[in-house]
Amino acid sequence: MTNDSFTTATARTDGTDPRTVRLAMAALIMGGFAIGVTEFVTMGLLPQIADGINEDIPTAGHTISAYAVGVVVGAPVISILAAKAPRQAMLLALMAVFTLGNALSAVAPNYESLMVARFFSGLPHGAFFGMASLVAVSLAPKGRRGRAVGTVMLGIPFANVLGVPAATWMGQAYGWESAYWAVAVIGVITVAMIMAWVPKTQADPHQDWRREMAAFRSPQVWLTLLVGAIGFGGMFAMYSYIAPTVTEVTGRPESWVPIFLLSFGLGMIVGTKLGGSLADWSILRSLVINGIVMTVLLASFSITAQWTIPALITVFAISVFTGAWVIGLQMRLMSVAGEARNLGAAMNHASLNFANALGALLGGSIVAAGYGYRAPSLVGAGLASAGLLVLAVSVLVHRRDLAAQRTSSHLAG
Repeated sequence: MTNDSFTTATARTDGTDPRTVRLAMAALIMGGFAIGVTEFVTMGLLPQIADGINEDIPTAGHTISAYAVGVVVGAPVISILAAKAPRQAMLLALMAVFTLGNALSAVAPNYESLMVARFFSGLPHGAFFGMASLVAVSLAPKGRRGRAVGTVMLGIPFANVLGVPAATWMGQAYGWESAYWAVAVIGVITVAMIMAWVPKTQADPHQDWRREMAAFRSPQVWLTLLVGAIGFGGMFAMYSYIAPTVTEVTGRPESWVPIFLLSFGLGMIVGTKLGGSLADWSILRSLVINGIVMTVLLASFSITAQWTIPALITVFAISVFTGAWVIGLQMRLMSVAGEARNLGAAMNHASLNFANALGALLGGSIVAAGYGYRAPSLVGAGLASAGLLVLAVSVLVHRRDLAAQRTSSHLAG
């Protein structure tokens, strides 16, 4: 099983100096930071949000799924429609919509309006990361593209280390709405940074919606999407209910929730950097290794959750292999999507947020059925195992295709 060949029409920009690259990366990381905060802070503030909209915790958990559904809808639709758009202009537009969605979330007076606002907030998510990944690849030398994508994705783990614990504390102290207002402010800052630092590019005349849609004819695209949509749901089944798990299973007060979120964020930083290096080594091997370890860790959390230090260590470890799996899936989709690079780069986040919706829904359902807050991590282990089965099919198809190519080359020679 060899590393996947990754070819793209976006070669490194000639004459781009290192300072410009660093500033562009900083702007893209800031956008990912804002997205990471809004995606994960809802989980840390779920009890407060439930009280604020007069719903129980499992019902309030539907707002997590609403955001995820927005990502699933927005990633393919926006990527296809924006195939020819200049990337800097699209990044600005996406971040503006994202900022507005979070402001609407902050002023939502009830469950129904919050559901709509969270859906709207999620629409730009996948397309933003897709565009950001392509910009990063265009600025990276060959052989370091996995690391470049990993660098852009650092916004999410930085959000989990700094933004999510801070926003969770803010939401507990000043009301859950304040967390979404903070994200909106970060969104405004990101718009300014992108405008100032991300290089302007012309529209790509060779891209159109037909070329983007062609990606869906590839079985490997669908298999990779399924790996993310099912397998990654495992982490979300556990993490969506981390706040009540900490208070009711681990037996710690609410003030400990940000500490657990910090542990998760630190692990994501380690995993994102690790995932970039592993993807440059072998995309498929790294996906298999990360998936197996994540399955074992999710199952173990149902036991370790009752003790503070083991629970913190397990959450940290889960996030390490979660972060690494994200980068592997991103690089795999960008590889197998061929010329449909916009869609391939964005659809990873659509599949991961389908996993978000699936995991939050199944985790909430099993809690509502009376099985307690240790049960979601077992559901998570089951979902991760199912993702591994799909990955096994993908690997077998990959090997079959490689063997067919070798045979064809031999006959042609």
